[in-house]
Amino acid sequence: MGFGRHGAYLRIDLGTGAATPVPILEEVSDALLGGVGLGTWICLNEGGAEIGALEPGAPLVFCLSPLVGTPLTTSAKFAVVARSPLTGCLSDAISSSHFAIAAKRAGFDAYVLVGRASQLTRLIVDDGAVRLEPAEELRGRPAADCELKGFRTAAIGPAGETRVLYATITNDGRHAGRGGLGAVLGAKNLKAFSVRGTQSVEVADPRGVVAAARALSRESFGPATAKNREHGTFANVLAFNRLNVLPTRNFQDGTFEGAPEISAEALHAMDRIGRESCAACTIGCEHIFRTPEGGSVRLEYETLFALGSLLGIGDRGAVLTSAALCDRLGLDTISAGGTLAFAMEAGICGLQFGQAAGVQEMLGRIATRSGDGDLLAEGSRRAAQSIGRPELAMHVKGLEIPGYDPRELQGMALGFAVGTRGADHNRSGAYQLDFSTEVDRRDFDPADAAKVVEVENDAAAMDSLILCKFLRGVFADFPTEGAELLRLVTGTRVDLRAVGARVCTLRKIFNIRAGWRREDDTLPRRLLEGALSEQKLEAMILAYYRARGWADDGLVPPATALKLGLQDVTTDPH
Repeated sequence: MGFGRHGAYLRIDLGTGAATPVPILEEVSDALLGGVGLGTWICLNEGGAEIGALEPGAPLVFCLSPLVGTPLTTSAKFAVVARSPLTGCLSDAISSSHFAIAAKRAGFDAYVLVGRASQLTRLIVDDGAVRLEPAEELRGRPAADCELKGFRTAAIGPAGETRVLYATITNDGRHAGRGGLGAVLGAKNLKAFSVRGTQSVEVADPRGVVAAARALSRESFGPATAKNREHGTFANVLAFNRLNVLPTRNFQDGTFEGAPEISAEALHAMDRIGRESCAACTIGCEHIFRTPEGGSVRLEYETLFALGSLLGIGDRGAVLTSAALCDRLGLDTISAGGTLAFAMEAGICGLQFGQAAGVQEMLGRIATRSGDGDLLAEGSRRAAQSIGRPELAMHVKGLEIPGYDPRELQGMALGFAVGTRGADHNRSGAYQLDFSTEVDRRDFDPADAAKVVEVENDAAAMDSLILCKFLRGVFADFPTEGAELLRLVTGTRVDLRAVGARVCTLRKIFNIRAGWRREDDTLPRRLLEGALSEQKLEAMILAYYRARGWADDGLVPPATALKLGLQDVTTDPH
């Protein structure tokens, strides 16, 4: 065991109840840190790329990091990693809560769940001791009803139980949201995972960690995070609308006439209750709003766009109600909105743009897979294919597109197209470039693909460390400053730029082994008209591959794998 780490993960077979500690070599931990990096490595080595996502043997990994349990702000995070039932590719979702701290204190750096319980079950890890308990009384209940006194719990809602392909895993009201990881737990008959522990790990420089934590906390409460802290992530609704990048009516437009009604300004004036922080966080970006029914809901930009402008709905109260319902059911709001928007344009399931009345009812039918909700529970790609209208599904690799119109944000267009998780703003962050002076967002130069690689690498390192991306503006030089934080905890100096590049290529190797094809790296045809043509995107993708050291067909050459220290993780599962 090294500083900041326990040095092992716990493999739990939900079919038998057997729990086996598995050592993690120190060189692997140093190379991949934790979070999405180490989680991908564990999932790959447990056969996750070769097993169907909903099969009993498919591994699902809860992975921590060396920083969890330290006083460093925003460090109470964990990653959930598995093959996605929605995309067939890698899914790695990050969430924040006391669950991360409890899981670390239970004595392991990660937990790997395999097998299928014979009945709906709760998994309990109590200071490393494992037991399974029946959970039939929780069937159909929201994740919030699954708390266990004295423990911290991650759970699924009704949508996970019925294996909706975009079901979430919820903890403390927060979500490991994208890619259908809740469906993976549902396929294992696991309703809840509850954990507690008393075991701590030493840090290499306790005084240095405390001093760094104080300094980082001061900076995190400064101007770099002010917008998200004071207004929330949806503060950009009106700005995006002016820039013609607010996806509207299933990406038919980038401007929404109802934007003022669902803007941050309107929400704060009429519906705001208060503000909350994640565990071990000084930023406090979570804004809580009152629903028309008298309840409350956390609201983020992606939810606001997906249940608002994307559906042509400008009724603020209806959006808040839909968001709260998705939380209770355990549905990813981006994929839910994207799938509903497809159905509205296709003219199926009785749904129409701008009509909020049918949305909540349909969300309930999706979660229970009743009636035509069963079709939409499969996500927009499968639903569109089944009715012969694949051109109406706005997705990449099966993952519905987030709230950035790529026709006007061409750096983000590249990030979406090559994303290993599918259309993804969190793993790429190329919109940072689009909103800077470094690139022309309306006419992206393929030579700038290396800049997209750089921001992706930084994001991968941050997601492996793990720290919140809202700290990006706090660091003058994240790779250098982040590496120093890690050194204070582990005693080891690591090149975070190399870590980021390694993690990004490791994800690609996972997808290649899972069946990725070159033609999967693209965008919907609707988005490849005008300035962003198919030929233009192809030139950008080719430049991106070359900047990563990949072959022109998108595969990873042995020389690149060797350079990144991934020579033992080949694209050949045999």
